[in-house]
Amino acid sequence: MKPTSKTIAIMQPYIFPYIGYFQLINAVNEFIIYDNIQYTKKGWINRNRILVNGKPEYVSIPLKKGSSYFDVNQRFISESFDKEKMLRKLQSVYVKSPFIDKVFPIIEKIIFYEEQNLFKFIFNSLDIICNYLGIKTKIIKSSSIKINHDLKSESKVKEICKYLKSDIYINPIGGLELYKKENFTKEGIELFFLKPNLEEYDQFEDVEFVPGLSIIDIMMFNSPEQIKTMLNQYTLI
Repeated sequence: MKPTSKTIAIMQPYIFPYIGYFQLINAVNEFIIYDNIQYTKKGWINRNRILVNGKPEYVSIPLKKGSSYFDVNQRFISESFDKEKMLRKLQSVYVKSPFIDKVFPIIEKIIFYEEQNLFKFIFNSLDIICNYLGIKTKIIKSSSIKINHDLKSESKVKEICKYLKSDIYINPIGGLELYKKENFTKEGIELFFLKPNLEEYDQFEDVEFVPGLSIIDIMMFNSPEQIKTMLNQYTLI
């Protein structure tokens, strides 16, 4: 990559995402997060996985009923969300982890954020975690970008790149089959795919390592300095 390049990435909002998400944020100058994208029920927007008795288990934020056509910024957290119960579960699961005293207050601050709007809640959580990890990347809401938001997929990504005057776009490795480098090159944009190297770290004793869990798991078992090293453990393809 050229030293004077401007790099961006674009992603959906996820609650407590895995380390690859934060690697992507850390790898770019500006990170665009979709707030005006349709909510998907079976995705990772309002749920993630933690380690429970050596096995991955979902933790979810319940939502109020709403149209399946609503965007993420039109969805709201259910009044039935028992924040104390979620925190008790996280505390009981990770009570013997080495960094619980440092990390639990951060998770508590996120969970008790007084905001019912799903997107605002997630945006705040990402801001707090990035601050803890020392990530300085500017995070931009997609709705603030003045393009035709009816565009889809590759066309929308390219328009966002043009609007932000970015000449490098980095996408998660999962988009390898979706986007073609030559289509971006024609627009003066270099396309790269970020492939995380999910190296093992010490979890609980006598437990087989479970990769790809929520950032909560990594924070509970690793210092901020160790995580900063992990943030750079990826390959650009």
